Amino acid sequence: MKLHELAPAPGSRHVKKRVGRGIGSGTGKTAGSGHKGQKARSGGGVRPGFEGGQNPLFRRLPKRGFNNLNRKEYAVVNLDVLNNFTTGTEVTPEVLMEYGIVKNSKSGIKILGNGELTVQLTVKANKFSQSAVDKIQAAGGKTEVI
Repeated sequence: MKLHELAPAPGSRHVKKRVGRGIGSGTGKTAGSGHKGQKARSGGGVRPGFEGGQNPLFRRLPKRGFNNLNRKEYAVVNLDVLNNFTTGTEVTPEVLMEYGIVKNSKSGIKILGNGELTVQLTVKANKFSQSAVDKIQAAGGKTEVI
């Protein structure tokens, strides 16, 4: 490939439409704004959701639900992911973040029992599901709530 052969991908570059430049251009006279009215004026138009004075949809529908300020949202980790660690490793939230298994711990980490655990680990987390505790102990490991 040479420099003179370089070209942008087809369809990635567009020619700017020059409106209001004569009747032959197809966008002359009213420049695509139609005839008169609010939408034809400079700076005209209505805000999103405005329905011409009719009670708008977002006000016709009832409010529902709430956001609990005290909610704790845990980052979840399944047991099958923990098989990547070597036997005898102490798995803590810091280790999980270091390995990129958990992006941010939010209110903490909860270990769920999805999958099978084949290595013996000491797992420290904020919460455990009962099935996760059973499977970790069955594999010879220990759980510790922090």
